[in-house]
Amino acid sequence: MGPYDAFLLVSFGGPERHEDVMPFLRRVTAGRNVPETRLLRVAQHYHAAGGRSPINDQCRTLLQALGAELSELALRLYWGNRNWHPLLEDTLAAMRDDGIDQAVALVTSAYGGYSSCRQYLEDIERARAAVGPGAPVVDKLRLFYNHPGWVGPWVTSLQRALEEVDEPEGGGTVVLFSAHSVPEAMPEAGLYAAQVRETARLVAEGAGLALGQWRLVWQSRSGSPGSAWLEPDVCDAVLASEAGAVVVVPLGFVSDHMEVLHDLDVEAAAAARKRGARFVRAATVSTDPAFVAMVRELVQERSDPSMPRRALGRYGPWPDDCPGGHCLA
Repeated sequence: MGPYDAFLLVSFGGPERHEDVMPFLRRVTAGRNVPETRLLRVAQHYHAAGGRSPINDQCRTLLQALGAELSELALRLYWGNRNWHPLLEDTLAAMRDDGIDQAVALVTSAYGGYSSCRQYLEDIERARAAVGPGAPVVDKLRLFYNHPGWVGPWVTSLQRALEEVDEPEGGGTVVLFSAHSVPEAMPEAGLYAAQVRETARLVAEGAGLALGQWRLVWQSRSGSPGSAWLEPDVCDAVLASEAGAVVVVPLGFVSDHMEVLHDLDVEAAAAARKRGARFVRAATVSTDPAFVAMVRELVQERSDPSMPRRALGRYGPWPDDCPGGHCLA
């Protein structure tokens, strides 16, 4: 590990123009036999939002904040995406041309699992192979689902959302912590769900919620109707609740994705309106100062094994390298 000469922000990516939407969706679903009709339906979500996902702009804002936070570490900053420009392979090629030998990377996902962790590691190695000789070595920062710099900003966000509710309709308030669903058969699904649940518990505890005031829900499933995915779905939970107000906390996302803007702000909000409930969606962590400071801390601990590793709750800090390389422990 280290010494590092660069920091790499790795994210999912998203379209920035109407004409980008279908090529982006085809890249995301390549090899998964997703019908074109399904892609066209999803494309309408992007077109309704101006053809632009919020994720790239939020990555730019995060990178700017990290530039100030990491300035004393003398690291050059780069950004590469899994699914849209700037693509990882192009970024790693630029890093090679700039003489970068070894970089530390933040992936914009706090949790373990295939699509949230291991797939990013595969993407990085695939990009390095495409760049060829001279491609920089990239070390991914550890999972941070239980780090105070992740949990704390969510507590603040939830508290602000609860203040906004003010329970004007009566019937109390239910808090739904939401993360992206995955197939139950996915080998890492159990670990992913356990980590999301632990974060939800820590945030609820930090905000002073009793156990019966909150629950964990899932969103944005995209697989075959015949396959089992993590449930309950957020919209089903909104409709089933009898609370007069619903607060949804998009705990699975560092910053806004289309899944937040459409699946929560449109579909879950519509489900709440259908039964006359007040709906408030908590803000994502994005560039909260505590989160940005956490990234610097993770970079420093990766460079210096003697640094204390902070973690809340029952599981302790995740190691730098996933046990067995598969996020299964």
